[in-house]
Amino acid sequence: MGTVQLMSLFLVVLAAARAVSVAGARQREVAVGALFTYNSTIGRAARLAMELAVDDVNADSTVLPGTTLNLITQDTNCSGFLGTIEALQLMEKNVVAVIGPQSSGIGHVISHVVNELHVPLLSFAATDPTLSASEYPYFLRTTISDYFQMHAVASIVDYYQWKQVTAIFVDDDYGRGGVSALGDALAAKRAKISYKAAIPPSSNADMINDILLRVNMMESRVMVVHVNPDTGMNIFSIANKLRMIANGYVWIVTDWLAAVLDSIGSRDLQDMSHIHGLIVLRQNIPESNPKNKLVYKWNNVAHNRSITYGLNSYGFYAYDTVWIIARAIHQFLNSGRQISFSTDPRLEDSNGSILHLSTLKIFDGGDQLLQQLLLTNFTGLTGSVQFDSDRNLVHPAYDILNIGGTGYRLVGYWSNYSGISIAAPEILYQKAPNTSTSSQQLYKVVWPGGSTTKPRGWVFPNNGQPLRVGVPIKASFKELVSIGRGSDNVTGYCIDIFNAAIKLLPYPVPCEFIAIGDGRKNPNYDDIINMVAANSLDAAVGDFAIVRNRTKIAEFTLPYIESGLVIVAPVKKVTSNTWAFLKPFTLEMWCAIGSLYIFVGVVVWILEHRINEEFRGSPRRQVITIFWFSFSTMFFSHKTLASGQNIVSALGRFVLIIWLFLVLIMNSSYTASLTSILTVQQLATGITGLDSLISSALPIGYQAGKFTRNYLIQELNVPEFRLVPLNTIQEYADALNRGPKDGGVAAIVDEMAYVELFLSKHCNFRIVGHEFTEEGWGFAFQRDSPLPTDLSTAILQLSESGQLRRIHDEWLSDPSCASDDSEVGATKLDLGSYWGLFLVYALICVFALVVFFIRVCWHYSKYSNSEAVDEPIAAATDAVAVSAVTERQRRRTRLGSLNELIQFVDKKEEGVRRTMKRRLTDKDNQAAGSSEAHSVTSA
Repeated sequence: MGTVQLMSLFLVVLAAARAVSVAGARQREVAVGALFTYNSTIGRAARLAMELAVDDVNADSTVLPGTTLNLITQDTNCSGFLGTIEALQLMEKNVVAVIGPQSSGIGHVISHVVNELHVPLLSFAATDPTLSASEYPYFLRTTISDYFQMHAVASIVDYYQWKQVTAIFVDDDYGRGGVSALGDALAAKRAKISYKAAIPPSSNADMINDILLRVNMMESRVMVVHVNPDTGMNIFSIANKLRMIANGYVWIVTDWLAAVLDSIGSRDLQDMSHIHGLIVLRQNIPESNPKNKLVYKWNNVAHNRSITYGLNSYGFYAYDTVWIIARAIHQFLNSGRQISFSTDPRLEDSNGSILHLSTLKIFDGGDQLLQQLLLTNFTGLTGSVQFDSDRNLVHPAYDILNIGGTGYRLVGYWSNYSGISIAAPEILYQKAPNTSTSSQQLYKVVWPGGSTTKPRGWVFPNNGQPLRVGVPIKASFKELVSIGRGSDNVTGYCIDIFNAAIKLLPYPVPCEFIAIGDGRKNPNYDDIINMVAANSLDAAVGDFAIVRNRTKIAEFTLPYIESGLVIVAPVKKVTSNTWAFLKPFTLEMWCAIGSLYIFVGVVVWILEHRINEEFRGSPRRQVITIFWFSFSTMFFSHKTLASGQNIVSALGRFVLIIWLFLVLIMNSSYTASLTSILTVQQLATGITGLDSLISSALPIGYQAGKFTRNYLIQELNVPEFRLVPLNTIQEYADALNRGPKDGGVAAIVDEMAYVELFLSKHCNFRIVGHEFTEEGWGFAFQRDSPLPTDLSTAILQLSESGQLRRIHDEWLSDPSCASDDSEVGATKLDLGSYWGLFLVYALICVFALVVFFIRVCWHYSKYSNSEAVDEPIAAATDAVAVSAVTERQRRRTRLGSLNELIQFVDKKEEGVRRTMKRRLTDKDNQAAGSSEAHSVTSA
C-alpha cells in the first residue's frame, strides 16, 4: 500500500516538473500585427480601441499568463500599393496574426500573402462579401459582411414596397462587392437596381456633380449609398445643392455614415441639415456593462490626449478582434505548441535583389492557430463572438436610424434571425424566428423635406425619352384600337381609357405609340408582351387579356373591362307544325303525367268512395268518374268540378290541394315552354354549350393572334386540326354561314367584347352557353415597373366617376340588333326536371292511403264485434243451442275472409254506422227480454 502511494506521489511530481518545464518554454512575448489607415474615420477609432484591448488582455491573468501581447501597427495610408508594402514589412517582424486590413481592396492582396506565410488575417472593417473563405482560407472577418447589410437594405425597400433603387457606390472592390450583393438581395424581394452610379475613388466635386445629375434623370427616387466614410459626405452636400434631398426622395445609407456620425458626435449634427431624413444602418452593439466600461475608458483617454473624435461601431469590433486573437493564442500555447517560423526556399534572394524577401518566414503553427480562431466562442462587446460554417459571425444585426433634428433616432432593427422589427435582436433570439410580413414593423420615419408620408419612390424619368407604347393594329375590330397616318393618330376604346388614366396621374408621362402589325393580319399578342419583357417596348396598350403565362413576364394593371370566352353559333327560326303542342314535354314526361293523373284519380276515389255518393254507382260509372275527375283538375277549381263532384273527406281534400299545386307548376311550365318553342331560334349545328362543342368533332373558329388558340389546346385538349384562325368580322360571318360541311366552322370561341361587336352587325348568330373563363383586359408594362400600380388606381377612379362606362358606351354600344331578344335553342322538359316533385307527391298519396286503411280496419273491427252479439241468446233446447253456435262460427269465418273485407270497404260508411247502431239497440232489447223471462221462470 505504501509503494502505491509513493508511485502516485512520484507521478504527480513528474507531471508538475513537466508543466514547469513547458511554462518555462512559453514565449514571454507574442507579436500581433495591425494594418489600417491611421488618419481615417475607422482607423482613428480602431487604433485607440486596439490599444485599450491590448492593455486589458495583458492585465488579465486568466489569458496568456506569463506572456505579453505586443501589437505592431502599420499605416496603409488608404493606398493599395502602400498597404501591400506595409503588410510585407509587418510580416518580417514574425507576427503570428494580423488585424486588418481596413480596406477590402488591400484585403484581397494581403490575403494572398498570408495564405503563403500561414498567418491568420482578421479584419474588423473589410466587409466585401467576395472575401470568401474558399478563396482565402487564412482570412477571417470579425465584423458583419456586407452580404447581410445588403439584405437589411433589401428588407427596408421591401417593407416600403418600392420596386426599384438607384445604387450610388464607390468603384472599388468594397463598392462593387456590396452592390453585387444588393442586387441579389433585391431580386429575392422582387425588386431591382434600376441604375448603378459608380463613383471613382479619387473623384472630385465636379465628377460627383455630373454623376448625381445623371442619377436625377432616372426613374427611381430611392438612393442606396455605399461609399467610403472619409469621402462620402461630399455626396450629400452636392446632392443638397441639386435639390435631391427634398420631398419625394429616399436615401438609404450603409453603415459608413453611422461610423462618421458616431465619430463626430451630435455636436456637429446641427450643422448638417442637408442629411436630415436619411435612413442609416449601423451594426447593432447590444448594451452591456463591458461596453459601458470601455466607453468610460475611451472618454478618459480621449480627454487626457485631447482626442476630439468619438468611438464608433468599428472600434468595438477592433476591440473584440484583439480578444479573439488573445484567446486563440492562449489555447494554442496551452496545447503545448511552440511559436516558431521557418524560411521558404522560394523566397531566397537572387540576382542581387534588394527586396530582402528571405526575411519573410512561414509561421509553423499557423494552421493550428487558425483552427483555434474558428473555435472562438465568447461574449464580447459586440455580442456573441462565434463563427458559423461560412466563417461569418453568428447573429448579424443592424440598427435602423433616421437622421433628423439635432441627431438621429432609432426606428427599428434588422437581424438575419427575424428580419425587420422594433424589438431588440437580443430579445428576439430568445423566441422562435418569425420573418412573416405581419411581424415586420418600423417606427415612423421623417423623410427628406420633413414629410412623414412614405414617398412614392419613383418619378417618370426626366431623360427626354417618352414611354414606348406598343399598340396592336388588326384587320378588324377598329373600335378597340386603330391608327391613322401618323403614330400620334391612335384612337379607339382602349386608347381612350389609357389616355384618360394617364391624365389622372400626378406627374406627366409622355408617350410614343408604336404600331405593331400591318392592319391586314392580326399580330401575335404574346409576341407583343415578349417585346415588353425584352425591353423593346415600355408598355403594351390595347385589347390584351390578362392570362397566366403573360403575368409571368409582364406587369398588368387592373382590368378595365371584363371579357371572358364565349361560344357563338349560327341560329335559325323554327317553323311551327301540327304537333307543336306536344313538344314542351318529352315522351317519358307525357307518360309520367298521364300515369300520375290516373293514380291521383284512383287515390281520390278510394278516399271518397265510402262517404261520397258522387263516387259510387255502377262499375262503369265509377271508372268514368276516376278519369273525368283526374283530368278535369287541370281546368276547374278544387271545390266545384265540371262533373259536380265535391270532395268530402279530409284526406281527399289534403291530397287534392297538393295535387292542384303540382298541376299549377306543370301548367305554367308547359305554357312557358310552348311559348318559347313557337318563338325560339334553333341552333343550326346542335352546339348548345362548351361540353357539346368539345365532345363534337366539328371545326372551331378563333381570332388569330389571341390567347384563345393556346387555351383551347392546352386547357381544353381540343385537337389543333379542329381550330380555324379568323381575322376579320366578315371572316367570322362567312365561316359560320358556310358551316362545317362547306369548309366553315360550327362555332367560334372568342372573348365577350369581340363577340358583342360581331353580334351588333350580324343578328343571325347567337351566344350559346355561358362565359367559361373570367379574363379581363389590362395594360402591360415591364416587370417591377411602378406605373401599373398608379394606373390601376387611375382606372378605379375612372370607374367610380362613371367615365369608364361613358367611354364604353361611346365605342362599343350599337343597338342595331338589340331588339331581338329571343332565346336560343330551347329544350324539352324531361322527367328529370320534375322527378323530385312527383316522388314527394306519390309519398303523400301513399301516406293518405295508409291512414285511410287503418281507419277502415278499425271500423271493420267494431263492425265485426257488433255482428257477433246480433244472434239470439234466449234459452233454448240443447239441440237448438248447438245449432245456433254452429251457425255463428260459420258466419264469423265468412266475415274474416278477404272477400268479406272487400265487401265491407265497398259499403257506404253511413249505412255501416246505421247497422252498428241498430245492432246495439237490438242487443239492449234482447238483454231486457231475457231478464223478464228469467224472472217468470223463477216465480
